Order: sequence, then C-alpha cells, then structure tokens
Amino acid sequence: MLEALFYEKQKDDQVRCFLCPHFCQIRDGRVGFCGVRFNQGGCLKTLNYGRVASIALDPIEKKPLYRFHSGESILSVGTVGCNLSCLFCQNWRISKEIKTPTEPITSRALIEKAKELNSFGIAYTYNEPFIWYEFVYETAKLAQEAGLKNVLVTNGYVAAEPLERLLPYIDAANIDLKSIRSEFYKKVCSASVEEVLGTIKRVTKSCHVELTNLIIPSLNDNDKDLSGLVDWVYANIGDSVPLHFSKYFPCYKMNLPQTPRKTLERAATIAKKKLKYVYLGNI
Repeated sequence: MLEALFYEKQKDDQVRCFLCPHFCQIRDGRVGFCGVRFNQGGCLKTLNYGRVASIALDPIEKKPLYRFHSGESILSVGTVGCNLSCLFCQNWRISKEIKTPTEPITSRALIEKAKELNSFGIAYTYNEPFIWYEFVYETAKLAQEAGLKNVLVTNGYVAAEPLERLLPYIDAANIDLKSIRSEFYKKVCSASVEEVLGTIKRVTKSCHVELTNLIIPSLNDNDKDLSGLVDWVYANIGDSVPLHFSKYFPCYKMNLPQTPRKTLERAATIAKKKLKYVYLGNI
C-alpha cells in the first residue's frame, strides 16, 4: 500500500480525504466511499496502487473518443473501485466489487507494454481513474516523457487541486454527464452534478474532450432532460464538443428495460439542432 495524496490527519487517528467532493472523514481501519482509500493508523493508504483488474488494446472509438486519433488503438487499463454509486453501473464487477482479483504492474512496465503493442498511448478507463490517482499521476508523467498520449475516461467527480495537478499530462478525456438534473445524481449516483459540470468546463480548456450521456428509460430520457443537457453543453462549452448518447442495459441494481433505439435517435435529433458532432453508442 502506498500513502495517498490529498488528505489531512485529524484527532483520534481519523483522516479527511480531499481527492473528490465526498471529502470523506475516515476512521482508523475504515475505507472511504470509493472503497480503496484506507485509513491505517491515521495514515491514508491507497489499496489499488499498481493493481490492474482489466487491460486490453482497444480501438480509441470504444472509449468512446471519435475525434481523437480516430482509427487507432490504445492500451486501456483499469483497477477496482469508484467514487460514485450508480445503480445502473455497467462495470460494477470492478467498480463496486473491491475484492475482484487484480494483478500487480509498474508504471514503466505498462509504458513498455504500450510500446510493444504499438499503442499511441494509455487510456485509464473501465473503472474511475481518479480514485487510482497516485498510479495514474505517476504513469501519466512517465508516459508523456516517453512520447505517449494519456487519456482519461472518467465520471468527472474530482476535487479542484488533484484535477489541476494531473491535467498537464492529459491529452484527451471522455467525461460522463449522466444527467443535467441534480436530483438524478443524488438519487441514482450518490453525488452532485455541479462538481461534474465544473470539471467539464475546466478540462475542456486543457485538452480534447468528448462527453457521454447514458440514456436510461424513465430516468433521463424525456425531451426536457435531453434538451437541458444539450443547452448546457452549447452554452458552456460550445457547439464543437462531441456528444455520445449511449444505450443502457439492465445491470447491477437496476432492471429497467434497455433503451430503445428510437430514444437514442430522438436524442440525436434534439442535439443536432445545436451541436456539430453527435454519436450513438451501444447499438
């Protein structure tokens, strides 16, 4: 276990974590909301440093990034844990099952693997990369020195200081915007949309960004929700950020029926009134 970044020690061996907007206060012997930052005797440790749960050479379009190194493949890697608790999580076996088997890897070994596979970079994906912060930060710096690109596939739920420290090493990001409504984030994801919107605005000033909205029947698929999301993107980011509408499948704790194709097509019609690049995924 490695000592974590972004925390302060408090009385009675408690610690306060400042990595994400949950700002967990963690008692000795306990973990934070993400399940992978552990208080050991008043010292915050990261349980997933250098531990890989999933690794693959993927088309960059699978991230999804459609307007960044299109047609190329990127070494994609993830670990366990997440700082959201989405009831519909499509990758819950690694994001919520902290005991999922992992294998050790070093940053340099990962970079060498990327080169061997002729990958143009490394994508930190599958689970939430920000709660793998120490390893991602270390690897991203070394990857940049080695001439590789760094890509984040993230929920965007991160505090300002960690984000600012990592951004100089990030070349592209796909950020989930799960809904434009605060109630959706609170009830379905145990989070707040305001922090995600702030992350999107900040990251688009630093690197290439594409957004993904997973459309879930009866939860975020009505015209008001879709128009509100598109309007926010247009007003705050502009008309050139690619927006992906993705099909939901029943998963984890949610058994609503899968999203009909016609719903995604309706979303695309709404979005194309204001945005230049709109794509449909999982269909």
